[in-house]
Amino acid sequence: MASEGAQQDGTDPGIAAAVAAAEAAGPKSGETVRIDSWIWAVRLIKTRSLGAAACRGGHVRVNGERVKPAHSVRVGDEVRLRHEGRERVVVVKRLIRKRVGAPVAVQCYIDNSPPPPPREAVAPAGIRDRGAGRPTKRDRRELERLRGLGGLGGPGGTPRP
Repeated sequence: MASEGAQQDGTDPGIAAAVAAAEAAGPKSGETVRIDSWIWAVRLIKTRSLGAAACRGGHVRVNGERVKPAHSVRVGDEVRLRHEGRERVVVVKRLIRKRVGAPVAVQCYIDNSPPPPPREAVAPAGIRDRGAGRPTKRDRRELERLRGLGGLGGPGGTPRP
């Protein structure tokens, strides 16, 4: 009968069963979960050690405060995580300890993150056609200018102090 209730509220019965299994494996009432373990379990970070390193580096904030990897997280906490050039803002809905599948992980938090920046639709500068041969000095300077590296300038190619 549990699957009927899951179907009525719009969730897949398989996901509902996985959520129930994750909750059973999660902490009992009164127990806590470490922040590095939780961000790994809900798939915000690839590995737990990366989660701990992010905490030590000051990239994880819980309710506005920088935290250590062993900080306890509770339901309702706001977690801010800077990772791979993007900031994720999530509110903890459910505490889990074991890593779960992506559809189940999404059930464990409310995502308030800003949308990711749009990807550049421009072709990368400086790609040469295959078989075009070795670039000439003029071609190389043009490629450096396009890539934003700039030339060394001055005669003889040596920079002036």
